[in-house]
Amino acid sequence: MAVIKPFKGIRPPKHLVEQVASRPYDVLNSDEARAEAGDNEKSLYRIIKPEIDFPAGTDEHDEEVYQKAADNFKLFMNNGWLLQDQKENYYIYAQTMNGKTQYGLVVGAYVPDYMNGVIKKHELTRRDKEEDRMKHVRINNANIEPVFFAYPDNENLDAIVKKYTSTAPVYDFIAPGDGFGHTFWIVDQDEDIEMITNEFSEMPALYIADGHHRSAAAALVGDEKAKNNSAHQGTEEYNYFMAVCFPANQLTIIDYNRVVKDLNGLTKEQFLAALEKHFIVEDKGSEEYKPQALHNFALYLDGKWYSLTAKSGTYDDTDPIGVLDVTISSNLILDDILGIKDLRSDKRVDFVGGIRGLGELSKRVDSGEMAAALALYPVSMKQLMDIADTGNIMPPKTTWFEPKLRSGLVIHALD
Repeated sequence: MAVIKPFKGIRPPKHLVEQVASRPYDVLNSDEARAEAGDNEKSLYRIIKPEIDFPAGTDEHDEEVYQKAADNFKLFMNNGWLLQDQKENYYIYAQTMNGKTQYGLVVGAYVPDYMNGVIKKHELTRRDKEEDRMKHVRINNANIEPVFFAYPDNENLDAIVKKYTSTAPVYDFIAPGDGFGHTFWIVDQDEDIEMITNEFSEMPALYIADGHHRSAAAALVGDEKAKNNSAHQGTEEYNYFMAVCFPANQLTIIDYNRVVKDLNGLTKEQFLAALEKHFIVEDKGSEEYKPQALHNFALYLDGKWYSLTAKSGTYDDTDPIGVLDVTISSNLILDDILGIKDLRSDKRVDFVGGIRGLGELSKRVDSGEMAAALALYPVSMKQLMDIADTGNIMPPKTTWFEPKLRSGLVIHALD
C-alpha cells in the first residue's frame, strides 16, 4: 500500500510566484531557457538550468554548473524569493488547459515504495539521464521539481480537494507562453492531512505518469542517503520525494507522433505498396487527417495524408503491449519496412508531441527535413495502468501529458 507524508514546502511569496515559476527543465534547451529567463534574476531556470548563467555553449553537465544551481538556490532563500513553510502540509495544484481543469495533491512519496514497485513505472530510464538529475538533487539537497503521478479515483480525496478549491487560492496565474492556468492551495488542517495520508495508505499502487527520470533520481538519492546514514531510522525527510498526484479519471494522454528522415531506399509508391501488406491504405488528400480510433494511423507523405488501418490479425488485443499502436507501428512500419530497429538510438526517427498539432508533422516533411510523418491514436490511462500493473514496459515515446507541471510553486527539502 502507498505511503505518503506532508512536508514543509519551500515556496515563493505570492507576489513573486510568476517571476519564479518556470517550465520543467527537460522541455526546453539551454538557449531557450536563457531567452525565457532573460534578465529575470528570480527565474527558477537559474536553479534547474543553471548553465544559462554561463557563456552560451557551456556544458550543462560541468561540475561548476551543478554547483551554480546550489549557489543560486541558497541565493533565492537568502533573498526571500523562496521561503519555507513552518508546518508540514499537503498542497493542491490545479492546471487548466482548453477549459478543462485537473486537480493534483502535492505529497511526499515514499522512496521504498519506488524501490519495491508500489510506485509503478511504464517506461525504461537511461542511466545518464538519471545520473544528471541525481547530481542535481544531491547538490541542492532538495527536489526542486515535482514528478507527475496518477492514483486510482477516490471520492473521499475528491471531497477534500473540493473543500479547499472552493476557497481563495494562494497562487492563481496564467503562465506566459503556454497560456495555461496554474492555481495552488495549502491543505493545512490536521484532520484533512490525516485523511489524505490514510486514503493513500489504502491504495495498492501509484503510477508514474510523467517524470520517470526525475522519479528514479529522487528515489535513488533517497536510498543512497539511507545507506550512508549509520543512524538511519526510516523517518528522515530524505525517505520521501515530491510528487503531484492526480486522479486517473482527470488525466488525458496526448498522442506522441513520429517523423522519419528517409524511406529506406523505397520510392513513395513502393512504400505505400509495402504498407498494404498489413494496413488498409486510404488516400485522404491534402487536408489534415487525424487518427479516428485505436489501430488507425495517419501518414503524411509527399504533400498528402493517408489513413492506415491495421488489418485484423496483425495485432493481439489480449497482449497489453502488442495491442498498443506504438508497438504496431514500430513493428510493422518502422522496423519491417523502414529498417528502424531501436527507437532509443536510431537517428533516422524523431518524435513530436501531439500538443504541437498535425501541422508540425507536415511542416517538417514539407521542409525536406523529414521524408514522412506518422500520427498515432493516443494511449488511454487504462492502458497505461494495466501495463504498469502487469509489470510490462511501454515502447519508447508512447505517452505525452499536457499541461506540464510548472516548476517553482513548491520545493521539497531533504532534511
